[in-house]
Amino acid sequence: GEHLSVDECCLASKVFIGHVDSLIGRCDAVFIPSYPTADHRTGFCTKFQSVTDVARNTFRDQKLEVISCEVGNVRKLRDVRRPFEELGVRMGATRAEARSAFKAAWAAQAARDKALAETQERTLRQLVTQRRAAATHPETEPPLGILVVAHPYITHDAYLAGAVLDALRDMGATVVFADAIDHDRAYKKSFEFSDTMPWLINRELIGAILLTEDKIDGIVLISAFPCGPDSMTDDAIMRYIQGKPILNLMIDAQSGTAGVETRVESFVDILHFQQKGGYTHG
Repeated sequence: GEHLSVDECCLASKVFIGHVDSLIGRCDAVFIPSYPTADHRTGFCTKFQSVTDVARNTFRDQKLEVISCEVGNVRKLRDVRRPFEELGVRMGATRAEARSAFKAAWAAQAARDKALAETQERTLRQLVTQRRAAATHPETEPPLGILVVAHPYITHDAYLAGAVLDALRDMGATVVFADAIDHDRAYKKSFEFSDTMPWLINRELIGAILLTEDKIDGIVLISAFPCGPDSMTDDAIMRYIQGKPILNLMIDAQSGTAGVETRVESFVDILHFQQKGGYTHG
């Protein structure tokens, strides 16, 4: 992906192009929907908006077929349904078949999102219960809960964030994923942080922090260089969230993970030290 992209592209978009490249010759077409900014609170970065055209132009010599549709507003069901139904009709389905397929896909996605959100809530409740138990048994070490905050295509890509997650788990930390917190609740909560935040994913991540900060011990922010939205919001988050340790990680195209692992291990050690009363806040 890095070889196929221009230097100015962020690491996440370079990895995306690498994923597309790996599919050439293994499928008949690649589906890349387009998500332009719908309004000033549900926008996406320019790289996200243009990724369909970037893929088409990058692989034009390979004659890669890219299937796409333009989704106007991802937070309004009718604005999502219409372009997907029209896509189905263009591909030969009847209007009824396209609508039925969309309903099935929408229900499956909603069920998946709900299951992920419930998993995070269950994990947070377990952390609270375990801390209470540890408080009554001094010989028991309290659990360490860490909220990982990153765009989902970073968090769940093994190349981008795998080393961070592995290091956290190897050190016994319980990982909570901000991108899996209930999206509607996170979106609404984000307005306590900013009324004008223009990027939807960052808004949901910030809302997730506000919903969980009293239940976790530390926060790990992961950004892919040079992400424009993250470069603005991460600094604001660190200024806004007080009394909660935050590790801000900027990952790049370097394949070595030793530096990242060392920073994560040091952060976890500091959190353990703080749990034992190593720091006094005045």
